[in-house]
Amino acid sequence: MPQTFLPADAPGAADTEPAARATRLTKLYGRGETQVVALDGVTVAFGRARFTAVMGPSGSGKSTLMHCMAGLDRATSGSAQIGGVELAELNDRQLTALRREKVGFVFQGFNLLPTLTAYENMTLPLRLAGRRPDAAWSDTVIAATGLSERLTHRPAELSGGQQQRVAVARALMSRPEIVFADEPTGNLDSRSGAHVLDFLRASVDELGQTVVMVTHDTVAAAHADRVVSLADGMPVDELHEPTSGAVVDRMLAFETQGRLIG
Repeated sequence: MPQTFLPADAPGAADTEPAARATRLTKLYGRGETQVVALDGVTVAFGRARFTAVMGPSGSGKSTLMHCMAGLDRATSGSAQIGGVELAELNDRQLTALRREKVGFVFQGFNLLPTLTAYENMTLPLRLAGRRPDAAWSDTVIAATGLSERLTHRPAELSGGQQQRVAVARALMSRPEIVFADEPTGNLDSRSGAHVLDFLRASVDELGQTVVMVTHDTVAAAHADRVVSLADGMPVDELHEPTSGAVVDRMLAFETQGRLIG
């Protein structure tokens, strides 16, 4: 049954068009007896200049939701919008253009080109699109990374945390409507992960960016403004202004109910 779940990001947020919105979003894989319902009629919105963490066990649909919302995968039915644009109405060329212009991606594997410098990696998507970085914005993003002295270094000369901050900067350089981050600290030690999370937090607070982060880490989730928890392809809980302890408490509550969120 389709699940309707708090379409606004926060009290009063319904008055503002969100950066991205899903309405009765469904994603099916396979057919017949082998069919898997990855998303089961999800309705959720991601407010502008907000940091949302999406949590859930393996198979809960959190990565599928991110991929459908980011235009990386087509939903089976329902609506997915970025900046009011309906993704289902776009052809492949238009969808590629929208992803390039309006969406930033940060993944667990840093996906940096080893032959390029940190700055060249940061600006690569813009250059591939035939655009030059906005000088003032570029300076602001670079300052936020804390890597101003490392811009000429190649990935092999950077730590894992520094490489991931380069990847986050790359996602921000085009000033996208929204940045999707899939387990961005999954390959990092706790100290490097903290630097990346602080950078993501600063991108929201200081740069006005919108960030949606898939994570299983309660400490990472506590950096967000809001945590949305999924189970069996549906949102089952929402927590605003989370702390690590509050997220753990919610996880334990769902364990008691037979649903493990985390």
